[in-house]
Order: sequence, then C-alpha cells, then structure tokens
Amino acid sequence: MDDVNALAETWPRRAQARRAFANVAREHLDDVYRYLVFLTADPVLAEDLTGETFEKAFRSWKRFDPRRGSERTWLCQLARSKALDHFRSEARRRRREDRSAAESKQVAEPLAEGISPELESALRSLSAGEREVVVLRIVLELDALAAARVLGISRSACSMRLARALQKLEERMEAHVVA
Repeated sequence: MDDVNALAETWPRRAQARRAFANVAREHLDDVYRYLVFLTADPVLAEDLTGETFEKAFRSWKRFDPRRGSERTWLCQLARSKALDHFRSEARRRRREDRSAAESKQVAEPLAEGISPELESALRSLSAGEREVVVLRIVLELDALAAARVLGISRSACSMRLARALQKLEERMEAHVVA
C-alpha cells in the first residue's frame, strides 16, 4: 500500500477543474454592470453592454486562462472592449448625422443609488477615462494591477490616473461646499 501512496504523490496532478460559467456570471454580473454604468454614465446602455459582455464571455469561456488574471478582471476587460467598440461606433454615427439636427434632451438617470447630487455632478464632470479608473479602483475595489490590466495600461499609469481623478473630484466637491 505504501508503494501506491508513493506513486500517487509523484503522479502529475490534473489541472484544476474550470468553474461553471453560470456560477461565474452570477457572481460577477453586478460588478460588470456597475463598472459599465460608471464608464458610460447611462444605465440603459450599461444593461445592453453587460448583456453583450456576458454573451461574448460565454462564447469564449473555454479560452479563459486563470493564470493571466481573475474572472472578474477578464470580464471587466471584455466589458471595456464592448464599451469602447460602442463609443467608436457612436462617434462614427454622429459624424454621419446632420450636425444641425437638434438633439432631444433626456433626463439623466442617476449613476448609482445613494450618492449625493453633488457627488454625482462631480463624477459626471470627469472624463470617461477618469470615471472608469474611479469605478474600477474605488467602487469595484480592484487592486492596481487588476485595474491596470482591464485598462490596458501600466500599474503606475493606473495609479497616477486615479490620483488625478480623485484630486479633480475633491476640487469639485469643495466647490459645491463653498457655493
């Protein structure tokens, strides 16, 4: 029996079983949606992009490599890609439209529940890139390396972008207090 146990200890281990996609989707759906709401500043668009993200993730689930990052990081990368594709197509569409057409103003829906109007106004005044790094690092609480991987930039660039965005938020919040 000792020979069998000795052989079992030296036998190569099988790769860890992949989690079911349904479990991964259930666990990270809200995070991806929140990320996209802050990135796009449009809850309806964020819902659409979340659905597209998980559709793409489902199709490419076999190619997910956990050694390159967490499931949540991978899903945020896919979500970012979908959002950027959307922004590019929208820019092309707008260029094709007649510039003189009047755009209807819609009432903006809140970015998130439970934040003050002043903070929401300050967040909306940030660029999409600044809002993106804030939501990844502050709202989703990704570490600097994971957020940098989602953004496709270095860790130090991610940290610098976050510092600048937080400084702008602080300045805008102080302006609301003074006013």
